[in-house]
Amino acid sequence: MSGIVKFTEINSEYKALDYNNQHELMAFIDKYNNDDRGNVSALVEKAIKKHEALLEEIARTELMYAFEDKYKDMGLKFICGIDEVGRGPLAGPVVAAAVILPDNERILYLNDSKQLSKKKREEMYDIILEKAVAYGIGVVSEEIIDEINILQATYKAMQIAIGNLNQKPDLMLNDAVKIPDINIKQVPIIKGDTLSASIAAASIVAKVTRDRMMEAYEEIYPGYDFGKSAGYGTPNHIKKLKADGPCDIHRRTFLKKILNQQ
Repeated sequence: MSGIVKFTEINSEYKALDYNNQHELMAFIDKYNNDDRGNVSALVEKAIKKHEALLEEIARTELMYAFEDKYKDMGLKFICGIDEVGRGPLAGPVVAAAVILPDNERILYLNDSKQLSKKKREEMYDIILEKAVAYGIGVVSEEIIDEINILQATYKAMQIAIGNLNQKPDLMLNDAVKIPDINIKQVPIIKGDTLSASIAAASIVAKVTRDRMMEAYEEIYPGYDFGKSAGYGTPNHIKKLKADGPCDIHRRTFLKKILNQQ
């Protein structure tokens, strides 16, 4: 029966598929698997590859949720991941995010924000904020970084992010660090943004939040490459610094060697 369906209709059907839906992919494969037209067979093969890739992502995602599942099996309900971005740049704030993911579904494609393209980070950011049980963001300015040092500023950003949650966590999963002055059980996980779904979600929220801030700063302080570099020491950024000096959002304590300051 499928042989009488026009290829243009089948192609449109393929393009309308949700590639993250196993049932849709399998239904398409089953429907047209016996169609011997070459162009239809090519679409079926594409659908098979999409399905295989989806199964691999589902398996990877299950591993990403292993820490959350472990502690939920112990009776802890609200598991919060936390991560920061912006410890190394020469300019701009350090930003932390805390995220509690929902119990009733898995979010695919969570990963360390650095492993995702900008487009994918933006897409995942929207999904995370829509589905999260709670999320909080903490921002600590360059002035505070200069005043108390980057490590203490990072802790402060994390404390603010946790304080901005509208649901108190039962447990914090942290990317490698232990946050001081937090009256919540903490589990530091080395490379946690690649191993824990919650920490990965927090890394994405923190990264997108800070990148958008730095893109806005590019409009205010043009020439420092903030939109592309996010404040890191790219060649264009260093060239502008040496030519015109720092702007208001530069971290003065990070510039001493670059500008030969005492």
